[in-house]
Amino acid sequence: MLPPQLSTSQDRRQNHAWVTVGTKPNGKPDRRHVKRRTKDEAKERVDELLAQKQAGTVVRPGRAMTVEAWLTTYLDTVAPRRCDPSTIYDYRSKMRTWVYPEIGRVRLDQLTADHLDAVYTVMDRAGRAGSTVLKVHRILSRALEVAYRRGHMPRNPARMMDAPSFKAREIQPFREEEAVTVLDATEWRRNAARWAVGLALGLRQGEVLGLRWPYVDLEAKELRVWWQLHRRSFEHGCAGEPCGRRRAGNCPSRVLPLRSGEQIVDGGLILKEPKGKSKRTVPLPQELVDALRRHREIQELEQAMAGAAWLDHGFVFATATGGPISPEADWDEWKALLKAAGVRDARVHDGRHTAATILLALGVPIEVVQELLGHSDIRLTRGYSKVASAMARDATDRIGGALLRKRAAP
Repeated sequence: MLPPQLSTSQDRRQNHAWVTVGTKPNGKPDRRHVKRRTKDEAKERVDELLAQKQAGTVVRPGRAMTVEAWLTTYLDTVAPRRCDPSTIYDYRSKMRTWVYPEIGRVRLDQLTADHLDAVYTVMDRAGRAGSTVLKVHRILSRALEVAYRRGHMPRNPARMMDAPSFKAREIQPFREEEAVTVLDATEWRRNAARWAVGLALGLRQGEVLGLRWPYVDLEAKELRVWWQLHRRSFEHGCAGEPCGRRRAGNCPSRVLPLRSGEQIVDGGLILKEPKGKSKRTVPLPQELVDALRRHREIQELEQAMAGAAWLDHGFVFATATGGPISPEADWDEWKALLKAAGVRDARVHDGRHTAATILLALGVPIEVVQELLGHSDIRLTRGYSKVASAMARDATDRIGGALLRKRAAP
């Protein structure tokens, strides 16, 4: 490697310096020109370049990109190789809302931890949840790490600060008697078995809605959780000639981004494989086998009534004409069910929490519960243990009160 070469000159009150910081990919010396108002400022910049050279962190030549320019490039070209299109859509939304207005015009080589703190402070003052602030930090941390490794910035400022902290949302499952009340309220509703499957097995919403008959074996008493039904946001397909419409869903050339193996079902609804270790086979108790048999008989009757209008996608839980049930319609049905049952309001996902805590309260080994729920990390499953312990204590107290109560003295 060529040794540093420095020279200075006075020209119209400007101080210049030239320093060789390494070798270009073509083998020629990478010689940088520094121009500052004073000699001291020029020397300071030269020292900075030499320090970067020593540490192996010399930034690429040319004017550094802004934060917004780099994040746009990162989310368009780098992140899609690792992330689901729906995840990228969420990342872009958070960057546009919180990051670009605050630090979007800051150059990467001038970005500091103080800039990131400013973003998080704005989010805190706006009342954003701590989990949302942490998510933005993780997006930025990863994007800036890639920028650093590619020579776009001398350091990653996200490394120089502690990640924002937040208090995890307390798990609030239904008690066993509440879950029974909810299931009782499904007796005369369409797709009643959908809620039995969700509450008993702890399947995610997308896993239940994406369940199809070829993956259900009632004779072997098991089902295979191999697909999830999700809604995917459309993207503009008019890059060459912008259509002028703000919403991509209204673009005449709209496109639905798909990853390998994904299938379009209807509109923006797609089938995709569960992430991580969530692809699994789940055993069915006899009660669920019986419920699914009854459900299939009703569906076959609906298919006969629909005739040619029947959409033969093979969904276990479908509309009256065989089409997929959207997550939004499923959510509305859940809310109506809770109201009919007279129990407290809750999210669809709280049904999954209920299954996990009841299984642990019944003494099912935590490793088995992890496998049934499709958790990639057993620490997620352990998060239910405290609630399950309280539920088990309540159950044993009730049993004790019923069976071991003191008899009145004769």
